[in-house]
Amino acid sequence: MQKKILLPTDFSDNAWNAIIYALKLYANETCDFYLLNSIKIKGSTMSNFSSKLSSTIRKSAFKDMLELKQMIERVNANANHNFEILVSNADLKDALETAIKKHTIQLIIMGTKGASGAKEFFFGSNTVNVINKVRLCPILTIPDQFDFVEPKKIAFSTDFNRLYKEEELAPLKEVTDLYNSEINIVHLNNEEHLNEVQEYNSKILENDLKDYKHHFFWIPNYGKKANDINDFIKEQNINMLAMVNYKHSFIEKITKEPVIKTIGFQPFIPFLVIPE
Repeated sequence: MQKKILLPTDFSDNAWNAIIYALKLYANETCDFYLLNSIKIKGSTMSNFSSKLSSTIRKSAFKDMLELKQMIERVNANANHNFEILVSNADLKDALETAIKKHTIQLIIMGTKGASGAKEFFFGSNTVNVINKVRLCPILTIPDQFDFVEPKKIAFSTDFNRLYKEEELAPLKEVTDLYNSEINIVHLNNEEHLNEVQEYNSKILENDLKDYKHHFFWIPNYGKKANDINDFIKEQNINMLAMVNYKHSFIEKITKEPVIKTIGFQPFIPFLVIPE
């Protein structure tokens, strides 16, 4: 099945790096890539613009996108990759949701920082906004200056407090299928034993992943959960982290102010966020 992937860009180095990662991740697959640029102008600013000037800005953005597409096609070796340009006057969230619905997008791949990304934040504000508000398809975020590594080892973090639906595990399985990867299921435990619900959920998850190489890891949660996950990533040479973004999940906690400023979670590997 032909994969449909959305690549938002603000023409920053980080956005370019995410595009290159996407091309390499799907180097051997047939894909339609949709390059999206959002040029929303705030209403107060827009009142000072004539419609002619607004049209000029849109044409300029389209010209830049054409140049970007040509640059991508020069560096991309897969003839089974098709590229389309999307320029939107909506804000990024609305532009993404419109594109997802119109083109049946299956995955968003984007950089963690934009052109003006503040270095003290692990995500740029655009990325946080997208993770929090766009729930129509999975999002794969690529860290600043990250060089592509085949995701042979993927960490899937869970607390076993809920069952995962088939469509929630599908994105994890799809990435795993690309490189015959190993799934490392990580549980940060505050308790010595799983309760009955957790035990049941862990057995269901094990059955759901029976056709995939997988291992279970228990990590004592001695300090900050974020630091524990990062330590695990380093120790096990993990190439991609995956989580399901549901109510009261770890992702929801780390993408809320002011937690984002203090938690210290630096995703130095690609981070697959799966909506519930």
